[in-house]
Amino acid sequence: MSGFPTLLYKETLRFWKVSVQTVAAPVLTSLLYLVVFAQALENRVAVPGGVSYTAFLAPGLVMMSILQNAFANSSSSLIQSKVTGNMVFVLLTPISHLEVYAAYVLASVVRGLAVGVGVLAVTALFVDLRLASPLWIAGFALIGSAVLGALGLLASIWADRFEQIAAFQNFVILPLTFLSGVFYSIHALPEFWQRASHLNPFFYLVDGFRYGFIGASDFSPIASLAVGGLSFAILSAIALALLKSGYKLRG
Repeated sequence: MSGFPTLLYKETLRFWKVSVQTVAAPVLTSLLYLVVFAQALENRVAVPGGVSYTAFLAPGLVMMSILQNAFANSSSSLIQSKVTGNMVFVLLTPISHLEVYAAYVLASVVRGLAVGVGVLAVTALFVDLRLASPLWIAGFALIGSAVLGALGLLASIWADRFEQIAAFQNFVILPLTFLSGVFYSIHALPEFWQRASHLNPFFYLVDGFRYGFIGASDFSPIASLAVGGLSFAILSAIALALLKSGYKLRG
């Protein structure tokens, strides 16, 4: 089992060595979103839970940062190893496909949570946040970062070039996170778009995470957690099968 902690350490160190880019930059970006949207929409948007729009927005920004950075970590690491050819050094070692999967996903969880804690700490300086249920916050943060870590692993297994990962992030991850209710309650949308929002798995992660702060949600947090767990199980099963077969990893 010495291979797993070594690979996990390597993957964690990889993003932490450039923490200004991988952690500090996303925190600054989220702070800018908070300042701009809070100034523009405060007292103009109705939100559930009897809280201000800023207090509604902040948890959404935290979760959006967690999701995007968890995906970025696993996807960028594996595609870099594939393109540069150093993936062979992982494949030649006596490490099982399960250990490889766990190392990449856990490193993504660590980065996602690190960014999330940073965003939360900064926003707490400007927003009066309350913690209705810390356990729900922790649960959705963990499952959300794990889901996107597994999805990033799948995307990088499928991709052959950096451009394909960039396209996946720009045309799949960004739209799904921005349209997941980060900046608004879906009850403010027409009925058609409310139904469409329920087809977005990221909506359940954001909505459940926000419930832990304000104690109100657009959907049942238990059902949202079940959706997140099911998504993680499906993505993990596919990723493990591909890693075991060596799909696009072994020449």
